[in-house]
Amino acid sequence: MIHELDTVVLVKDHPTEGLVKGDVGTVVFIHEGGKAFEVEFTTLAGDPLGVLTLSEDEIRPVSARDVLHVRVAK
Repeated sequence: MIHELDTVVLVKDHPTEGLVKGDVGTVVFIHEGGKAFEVEFTTLAGDPLGVLTLSEDEIRPVSARDVLHVRVAK
């Protein structure tokens, strides 16, 4: 189950927002018990990349085996 302030991983590309599968964000709001999630994406320096409204099939919770990878945002 995903909760507010959880760190989540994007599982689908969102090219119009400049986000790709594997990008990491923070859940900032949950709509109607989990029908949708507002997820904020930032650079590692804290600069905002955007807030997207995503369905549960577009994100997943982080796992103990996840490793962060750095890329330059476009």
